[in-house]
Amino acid sequence: MAEHKKVRKAVFPVAGLGTRFLPATKAVPKEMLTVVDKPIIQYVVDEALEAGIEHFVFVTGRNKHIIEDYFDIHFELEQTLRERSKNAEITLLAGQLPKAGTVSFTRQQEPLGLGHAVWCAREIIGDEPFALLLPDMIMKSEAKGCMKGMIDLYAQSGGNIIAVEECAPDQAHKYGIVGVGDAIGDGFRITGMVEKPAKGTAPSNFFINGRYILQPEVFKILETQERGAGNEIQLTDGIAALMRDERVLAYRYAGQRYDCGSKLGYLQATAAIGLKHPETAEGFRASLAGLLEGRGLA
Repeated sequence: MAEHKKVRKAVFPVAGLGTRFLPATKAVPKEMLTVVDKPIIQYVVDEALEAGIEHFVFVTGRNKHIIEDYFDIHFELEQTLRERSKNAEITLLAGQLPKAGTVSFTRQQEPLGLGHAVWCAREIIGDEPFALLLPDMIMKSEAKGCMKGMIDLYAQSGGNIIAVEECAPDQAHKYGIVGVGDAIGDGFRITGMVEKPAKGTAPSNFFINGRYILQPEVFKILETQERGAGNEIQLTDGIAALMRDERVLAYRYAGQRYDCGSKLGYLQATAAIGLKHPETAEGFRASLAGLLEGRGLA
C-alpha cells in the first residue's frame, strides 16, 4: 500500500454569525452553545483528536474570542478548584486542554463564504493535506468516528475525500449531492457534485455532511474562485474545479449526525447525548417519558 502524506492539521471555520440562534448568539458564539456538559465545538475537536489530528486551526470572526479563551488555561478557575480539592474537575479540564503550540487562530474579516474561510487558513496549513470539520455538526457512532473513518480511507487511497450520508431520495433537493462512481474501500469515487438539485434530477441520494480531507492545491483554486450561490465563495465550487485534475472520493458515514446549526438538530443532539450520559440518562429518560405522556416533568 502506497504511503500518503499524513493529515496532521484540521481547519474549523467558526466565523459564522449564528443568526438562527438569536438572541442567544448576541453574547455566546453558536459553537459554544452547550450540549449537556460540553460546548458543540468540543465534540468536533474530540472527533478530530480521535482521528489523530495534531494541530487545530480555527478561522474566527469578530466576537469569537470566547472560543480562543476556552482552549486556554483558566488560572483563576483551576486555582479555586485546587483550593476546594475538586480533583476530578481539575483532571477533566486538563484532559481537554490542547498541548502548547497545537492551536492556531486566524481571522476571516468578511463573511464571504465557506470557501473563503478555508482559504484564510492557507498560511497555517502550508503545503499539506488537511482535514476540514464544520463546527455545527456533531457526529456520533458506535464504531469509529467520521473523521477517523476518513483518515483510514485516506491511508488507503490518498487524494481528496468528502464524507457523505444517504437521505431519502425525495429529500435530495435539500442538500449538496454527489454522483456515485466505482467503489473504493468504505467509499466510492465521486463523479460530480450538484448543490440542491431540482426535485427528480439528483444524481444520487448521497449528500455531503460537513467533513472533508483536502489537498493544498484547493487553496490556489479558492484564491481566484468567483462568487457563487449567496454571492459567496463556495467550497463546493472549488472542489468541483479540483476534480478536473484530481480524484475526489466519498467516505460513506454510517453513524448519527446532528446538525446543531438548527434548533431541531441542537435539541436532537441534546436528547441523544443526554440519554446516554451516565449522570443524566436515567432521570432524563423518565422526564422525557413524562412529557410525552402529558404528565409533565418526572
